[in-house]
Amino acid sequence: MQNKATAVADDSAETETSGPETAARTRTKLSAFARVTWKKSTPTPPVVAQPPAAGPDVEATPAEDSPLGADDQILADKNTSRGPVSVIAAGVRDGSLSATEVVDATLARIVAEHRNTNAFSVVRAEKARSEAASLEQRADLDVLPLAGVPVAIKHDIGVAGETIRAGSLATDARPVADDHPVVRRLRAAGAVIVGLTTVPELGLWGTTDTPDRITSNPWNVARSSGGSSGGSAAAVAAGLVPIAHGNDGLGSIRVPAACCGVFGIKPGRYTVPAEIGVDAWSGMIENGVLATTVGDAALALSVLAARPDLSELDPPDRLRIGLAVAAPYRCFPVDRHWTNAARTAASVAAAAGHHVEPAGLPYGDALPSVFLRWLAGGARDAAALPHLDRLQPRTRRHLALGRLVQRLRLVRPAQVDRVEARLLDYFERYDVVITPTLACPPPKAKAWHGRGWLANVLATARFSPFTPLWNLVGWPAVSIPMGMHPDIGTPVAAQLAGPPGSESTLLRLSAQLESLHPWRRTIN
Repeated sequence: MQNKATAVADDSAETETSGPETAARTRTKLSAFARVTWKKSTPTPPVVAQPPAAGPDVEATPAEDSPLGADDQILADKNTSRGPVSVIAAGVRDGSLSATEVVDATLARIVAEHRNTNAFSVVRAEKARSEAASLEQRADLDVLPLAGVPVAIKHDIGVAGETIRAGSLATDARPVADDHPVVRRLRAAGAVIVGLTTVPELGLWGTTDTPDRITSNPWNVARSSGGSSGGSAAAVAAGLVPIAHGNDGLGSIRVPAACCGVFGIKPGRYTVPAEIGVDAWSGMIENGVLATTVGDAALALSVLAARPDLSELDPPDRLRIGLAVAAPYRCFPVDRHWTNAARTAASVAAAAGHHVEPAGLPYGDALPSVFLRWLAGGARDAAALPHLDRLQPRTRRHLALGRLVQRLRLVRPAQVDRVEARLLDYFERYDVVITPTLACPPPKAKAWHGRGWLANVLATARFSPFTPLWNLVGWPAVSIPMGMHPDIGTPVAAQLAGPPGSESTLLRLSAQLESLHPWRRTIN
């Protein structure tokens, strides 16, 4: 690999147009990147009291209806049911643990501790116990990669027998009959769904709160857990479950992962089934994973993607890494502690033998393109909701603007073509780019659903301008913890991103960084 490269300046003033020729060149480069990257990435042989809030819907309370026995208490004390995932699954496979024991310990912990963060909207106590008991009878138990592993699902995709409320009273309150493909794959691999995690209305917002609960950051409950997978991130960071499902349309996995100090990965387009809304916000939303370790996230993603190779985390070959810490847009300055998080990741990567150099990203006109898709996508998804009159005021304004974007036909493929063309040129020189995940600490944990649309938009844009670019183009990106903010007491994190097909490279590099710069897995 070449070690010399020229730093890339922000070309936001570029006047390049995008027509058929640009689009064709972009498609050719994307195809080449997918082939080359697949070859590269394939492995060789102070805390403030939480505001009062309602708890989750619990089918049965383990602490009262089925108290832990002595053996289960030992299990909980040893934190075995908190992971690592590979340890839980190995124990269930070889019989040294039972899936029922693991689930009981997990449920007891959720009921005892959930009010600290309000991470769950539904706890599937009796159903999870029943599913664990059934799992123990499976003939293929000894080969299941996630045997007995307790998993939380973001409350915006289908889990058979449960609702898909998506944080909104406007959605259908009737249970769905079928599992989403992601849930089917988790169950097939032996996972047990213990609950559904909180989400802001329709997954549109960067903080997670609804009229009946505010989901807080486990490290400092006066701060938000982020959004829109804020419940999943809080559940993992609090040690309630070892892994959780999330999805990401503007950073909704990476942002809460960074807020809560866990590892989160948004895979590239078509890696994991999306099937969210009408068109996943013009293809910007992907399903992914949040976990306390890279290994756990990689194992879970290998199941979701049906690609066992993603769980293989041998150190990568020497990589060319660009470091881009400048704010994507001058109106959003970056807190130095978040800049330092990216620099720390870069320093650790350099110490591991990778070539790292400053190289600004060509954000160009990505922000307005993302913004238009976010508006239009929300409007499309909400069109069929049964109770539009129950939407929160901020969401009503958002959907009205989205309908205007649709009428004016402001979402155009050429917008993405221009951004992709610049990024493809960038990644001819680099294999991975490192940025801060966030620009500043998480917003305060409060009733953001009662604030206006503009206040919500500005709050989200202010603290998370680095993540949406990768949704626009559909490329993979992760958030990896890199220390703590000394003033706020919440984690800081770096974002790693790469071209299409680079999920394995990002995971292997992340695992290498984790081994050299480990973090505290959970708050408890």
